[in-house]
Amino acid sequence: MSITRPSWRRTPWRRAPGRTASRQAYRRRTAALAALALLAGTAAGCGGGEDGSDESGQEAMRELASQKPAWKACTPPAAAPGGATPPSPLPDGTGWECAFMDAPLDYADPGGETIELAVIRVKARDQENRIGSLIFNFGGPGGSGVTALPSFAPDYEKLRSRYDLVSFDPRGVGQSGGVQCLDRAQLDAFFAQDATPDDDAEVKKYQSELQKYARACEENSGEVLPHVGTENTARDMDLMRQVLGDDKLYYFGISYGTELGGVYAHLFPRRVGRAVFDAVVDPTGTAEQGSLGQARGFQLALRNFARDCVRRGDDCALPGSTPEEIEQSVADLLARLDKRPISGIGDRPLTQTQAANGIAQALYSMEYWQYLEQGLDEADGGDGALLLALSDSMNGRDENGEYSNLQAANAAINCVDDRARFTVEQVEAKLPEFREASPVFGDLLAWGLLWCGSWPVPGEADHPEVSAPGAPPILVIGTTGDPATPYEGAKAMAAALGKGVGIEVTYRGEGHGAYNSGDACVQRVVNAYLLDGDVPASGTVCP
Repeated sequence: MSITRPSWRRTPWRRAPGRTASRQAYRRRTAALAALALLAGTAAGCGGGEDGSDESGQEAMRELASQKPAWKACTPPAAAPGGATPPSPLPDGTGWECAFMDAPLDYADPGGETIELAVIRVKARDQENRIGSLIFNFGGPGGSGVTALPSFAPDYEKLRSRYDLVSFDPRGVGQSGGVQCLDRAQLDAFFAQDATPDDDAEVKKYQSELQKYARACEENSGEVLPHVGTENTARDMDLMRQVLGDDKLYYFGISYGTELGGVYAHLFPRRVGRAVFDAVVDPTGTAEQGSLGQARGFQLALRNFARDCVRRGDDCALPGSTPEEIEQSVADLLARLDKRPISGIGDRPLTQTQAANGIAQALYSMEYWQYLEQGLDEADGGDGALLLALSDSMNGRDENGEYSNLQAANAAINCVDDRARFTVEQVEAKLPEFREASPVFGDLLAWGLLWCGSWPVPGEADHPEVSAPGAPPILVIGTTGDPATPYEGAKAMAAALGKGVGIEVTYRGEGHGAYNSGDACVQRVVNAYLLDGDVPASGTVCP
């Protein structure tokens, strides 16, 4: 995720602007009845998501829960940007089905205006012994589940033996009322800007660009912005559970998806079936603590990358005989780019901010380390094409120059979730701590704290509430070398969920996410839990 946003939490359908709240009432006749209805437990922390609401609100929700999505084969315009190809069938020939479901735009008014949510699924192989639907969220916030699930589905083929695999575009994302802000040309300039201002003039320029971005989001998507928070998406998942016909929610959340899953468990503890949280967000941290943790996490990942390079000796193309020297060469490259960008792709140069994004993108997985080494080596020689391509990938820009709404949705969701609004003076006071945490990424992550300061919608809380007394065991998997959601977050999540609920599993490895790393131990533990209900001992370590 781009450094110009509040966080680097990771990871397309696209709807035309103006359909952010289509079919203005799912059942018009319920609107008057529900005008004053309040869905139970709207305030996080009440734990009242299961206790009901007034009669008119309950009736509106029952009608929404009884809707029957019109499942159809995913067609090209609905499956990918620009009318590209639909998702390919799985190796056994099973095809993907796509549909929309309606949810209240505002859960305080369940019978009022609705928003369409894009959903995708592939059916379980063994329908006779089917457990239910396994709903995935792959992170972000802002990532399209409709795009991601077909890409990652081969990794979950074992789970498809008894689960329908399901994902969706959360509200504000992709085809689910996707937040729209700047146009293509404006985004090219926005993501190339200097996000580490060095003097008053650069600070004012940076603030001005953030303000322009926020105004554009309000102008283009103001109706949906107040309603894209994580709590609303958690409520959408419970509605989806009912629409899919499941008594319990079976869930696999990755990165931000773990925060979403934790909020769901807090609101609906008795509706949790089996749930896995992988690459875990620390739910106890503030926005500042989260960014500082990422600074440390990405610096650690860079150190591990540098150590690997040194270990390979002459096969390593980077300058330096120690990890520290390689890290310094990266810092020196970014400092040079701050003064003078280099050749990138076409007429787009590689700037310091884009280079930092590209480096971070490559640190998400050891599989990308070879591209990071190549990109750094080429950039040192004046060719920034590969690092710029990596940055584009993080920012949701395809090779044709089209952007998904990944970054717009990320900002919208983070800024409505997080109450904190930082000033320039506060950021400048925090810079020494961020620089100590990461000489390479610290400045960028610190200045990223300004992002929500211009946002037109106030934030809701300092951190999410995830305590879930009464919920069944939930697997919480932390990776020791995870750069984006540092390992310590798993322990914090397990503790916050509550005794007997959070079951901590450690993966000793690199990268963002354990199950998709291919580690046999992690997959064995997760598969046994999801397929057979076998709960591992808390504290299990893989490999």
